[in-house]
Amino acid sequence: MNDMEVGKQVQQMVQFIRQEAEEKANEISVSAEEEFNIEKLQIVEAEKKKIRQEFERKEKQVEVRRKIEYSTQLNASRLKLLQAQDDLVRKMKDAAEKQLQKVGSSNNEDYPKLLEALIIQGLLRLKEPSTQLRCREQDLEAVQSVIESAKQAYAEKLNVDVPDVFVDDKHFLPGPPGSANHGSSCTGGVVLATKDGRIVLENTLDARLEVVFKQQLPEIRKRLFPAGGQAGA
Repeated sequence: MNDMEVGKQVQQMVQFIRQEAEEKANEISVSAEEEFNIEKLQIVEAEKKKIRQEFERKEKQVEVRRKIEYSTQLNASRLKLLQAQDDLVRKMKDAAEKQLQKVGSSNNEDYPKLLEALIIQGLLRLKEPSTQLRCREQDLEAVQSVIESAKQAYAEKLNVDVPDVFVDDKHFLPGPPGSANHGSSCTGGVVLATKDGRIVLENTLDARLEVVFKQQLPEIRKRLFPAGGQAGA
């Protein structure tokens, strides 16, 4: 083989190698482009997922805050409503107390009869042969005027001997509201106790009002607030 043939063969080999290299380079370029596109797509999708998750997280936070705010406002409305109801009920009770002041006034001609009824009721509850009784100082004369008839009525109702009732003329119940009684007050009525003082029965107008008011409070609320007075659910 002469030099010309050798040179030609070498040239062919070089051309083949170059072509093969170019083809390989193209394959690598295509593969790299595909891998780049796949990786880019994965990164984009991952970022989209992060964005969606972040959006959902913030959306949930907004919803939670909204619910908390709604619940807070609802509770505040309910508290205001309940407070308004309580204020109205309290005003109603205050009005009843003012009416009792008139009932327990010494100017009320029917008050001695009421005192007698309260004494009889107290005696019937205690059922004691000997009882202590306290009243307001301003009611002492009225109590003394009805004590005998009250004792007699009690004895007749139970068919027992007339009891001993000791009216305390030294220690009195507080006076009516507005008098100099250091904060405590009594609109009228009596307090009875057993001889040993172990059992005390408050049969004052204030105590009777408290009992009746507690018993009738559900009915009072029902009449004042027929719809239940509930703030929006």
